[in-house]
Amino acid sequence: MNFPAAYARIRRYRWDVKYEYKSPDCVKKLVITINGQSPGPTIRAQQGDTIIVELTNNLLTENVAIHWHGIRQKGTPWFDGTEGVTQCPIVPGTTFKYQFVVDRSGTYLYHAHYGMQRAAGLYGSIHVSLPDGEKEPFTYDYDRNIILTDWYHKSTYEQAVGLDSIPFQWVGEPDSLLIHGKGRFNCSKLTTASLDAGICNATKPVCSNYTLTVVSGKTYRLRISSLTALSALSFQIEGHNMTIVEADGRIKNLREITGQPPVLLAGSASTLPGLAVFNYYPNHPRRSPPTDPPTGPAWDDVAPRKAQSNALRARHGFFHPPPPLHDRTIVFLNTQNLVKGRTRWSVNNVSFPLPDTPYLIALKENITDAFDQTPPPDGYDFLNYDIYKKQDNQNGTSRNGIYRLDFNSTVDIILQNANSMQLNKSETHPWHLHGHDFWVLGYGDGKFDMYNDPRNYNLVDPVLKNTVPVHPYGWTALRFQADNPGAWLFHCHIESHFFMGMGVVFEEGIEQVGKLPSSIMGCGETLGRHRP
Repeated sequence: MNFPAAYARIRRYRWDVKYEYKSPDCVKKLVITINGQSPGPTIRAQQGDTIIVELTNNLLTENVAIHWHGIRQKGTPWFDGTEGVTQCPIVPGTTFKYQFVVDRSGTYLYHAHYGMQRAAGLYGSIHVSLPDGEKEPFTYDYDRNIILTDWYHKSTYEQAVGLDSIPFQWVGEPDSLLIHGKGRFNCSKLTTASLDAGICNATKPVCSNYTLTVVSGKTYRLRISSLTALSALSFQIEGHNMTIVEADGRIKNLREITGQPPVLLAGSASTLPGLAVFNYYPNHPRRSPPTDPPTGPAWDDVAPRKAQSNALRARHGFFHPPPPLHDRTIVFLNTQNLVKGRTRWSVNNVSFPLPDTPYLIALKENITDAFDQTPPPDGYDFLNYDIYKKQDNQNGTSRNGIYRLDFNSTVDIILQNANSMQLNKSETHPWHLHGHDFWVLGYGDGKFDMYNDPRNYNLVDPVLKNTVPVHPYGWTALRFQADNPGAWLFHCHIESHFFMGMGVVFEEGIEQVGKLPSSIMGCGETLGRHRP
């Protein structure tokens, strides 16, 4: 897409990324910040603008990379920010420049894509407005940003070591839920031993719920984003109705959601709800609501999530219909396996490790020994695999082969959920595709029927998204066009699941990728090629 030079602007940002002691939920711990902030600064731009972020890594002993979630990186696949896929990590003490065009309006995100750093506080929002003279099909008086996250008191290092241990040590439920970086932990329940007597102090001014001051009679656009490491959340506002107008940067059919309890998040059986306050002016900003919050939905109540998934439709006049036919179908069975005694999440019983040399570089530079050249399977044993049975799955493998897609082909993806290695347990997995949007053709319960279920696909007004759930013991059908040259990650967005191997990589049109910047090199078989 070309934009008139007179309207396109360059938006420059300089970020200092480092660890700082913060108390987001009253408990003091190390947090990764950008210019002292977590969440980080909001990037604001207009459709067609060029974003330049000069990031200096001052983490001292850790690498870093930043993914621009929802930005398709047309023409700049090397700046997708995915360590191991599109770039080498940014090493401590160096500065890396990301530069890309935001080609669509909407609400997007950025977050760390190295190890499990997103769960340590390295994330923020991107707001892209329409070009001058264009209007959205809804009106509002004020525009506000709210990011939802869960929060662990254990460091991401402790979590990662447990996940990779024999015996397996799960990360557990989060200690708190944060609304735009703020929450309140009950200090009397602190179980982690500490030499710092004041590690949890609920009397500190920073230890308070997020408060949004509003004016009566005004309409607010709330850009609500979730960047949780584990939790599936519900967002509700007491005494108010909400209308969904956008999801993943795309305008949706205006759908009203009846107001229920107060800015309330349902996280898990052991995590208290996250709370914030809508404070009506001229009340004092620290005034508390006069009543206790009602009880929210059960954390494991999947029915409302399914209902919302099925209810979303694209708004006519603001979407392109999907191609009526497809060229290839790939079925991804979501499985849990043991690989050499270690618990792993897998796709079609194959767990995915990132290579030392990023795929984009290896493909473009024809470094054939950088990853497994054998493609992973397009499906599983449809006839005999029982998705409701606890599988033994002792014979899982770990391989880093990729799916090679014909350029401009239309690809259908079927996400098939199944029982994990625990009895009667199937988990929700939110899958995110880099570099593309996809049409969500449908959801279903049970095992996908290759012959009958496609007859019920929604080809009239399916939503375009970049992240979608596959519900427990169910399936989700997607369709996308392989029209963006590069190497693109498709993975479960639960931080620990991706760390444990739940992802794949698509290659398409690699011969059309331009000359790679040397700044993305310097690791694996590209050692010595990096130039600042």
